[in-house]
Amino acid sequence: MERTANQVTLDLVCSLYREHTEALRAAKDAQRAHRRANPTMKTQLDDVEAEITYLLLRHLRPEKVVEIGSLHGWSTSWILRALADNGTGGLTTVDLIGNATKTVPHALAKGRWEFRQGDARTIAPALLSDVDYLFIDADHRARFAKWYLSDVFPKIDAAVSVHDVFHRGTPLPFTEGTEVVRWLGKTRTPYFTAARARAKHAYARLNELRRELGVDATVHTGRDNPMIYFRIHRSVDAGRTAGGPEVAPFR
Repeated sequence: MERTANQVTLDLVCSLYREHTEALRAAKDAQRAHRRANPTMKTQLDDVEAEITYLLLRHLRPEKVVEIGSLHGWSTSWILRALADNGTGGLTTVDLIGNATKTVPHALAKGRWEFRQGDARTIAPALLSDVDYLFIDADHRARFAKWYLSDVFPKIDAAVSVHDVFHRGTPLPFTEGTEVVRWLGKTRTPYFTAARARAKHAYARLNELRRELGVDATVHTGRDNPMIYFRIHRSVDAGRTAGGPEVAPFR
């Protein structure tokens, strides 16, 4: 994976919107058509966070992506579309249910997607030793977060995104979001979010840029964009900076 040392910042995301404007517009058109073709599919990613995920995957060009949690495959299709546009990389998705296998377009899946049904805590560890990008949107209870924070994060060297952290300005107590934010602070790992409730400046600036570039047409109606993005390195602990030099996460 190229450029893995980069932290995710608002300036980087803005530059990626400009670099990949036409590709993003085409990806959004394709996702909109995909959603129309599957009207009962639950679409979990809001537009801005889906676009950022797509843009970061285009930028980082990961060879191995692991997705923990997919439900109906909306995030899966966004990830696969980025890999297809890169012309390289593969995705392995782990979920307790197999609904995504019924909705992910065959043209995107062929040759680049593997689905494994079951508990991520038993399936995922064997997949993660050489993962480049880890996408997490599964069990949002604290117990699940404690598993991957203690058993997964210290062993990987990857870009990471975690969904459903900032539906509010701070995560609810006893949730995955609270555990992840606490870990980020403990390890001094900078992160980025465009969540409207947490990072109003970033959310507003990105929407202004999207209007300027003409890529603001709605695909999904959600507006929370609660996902967070960060970069971690192997064998981090409380005494080391996990993400490298500290940066202002929303600027």
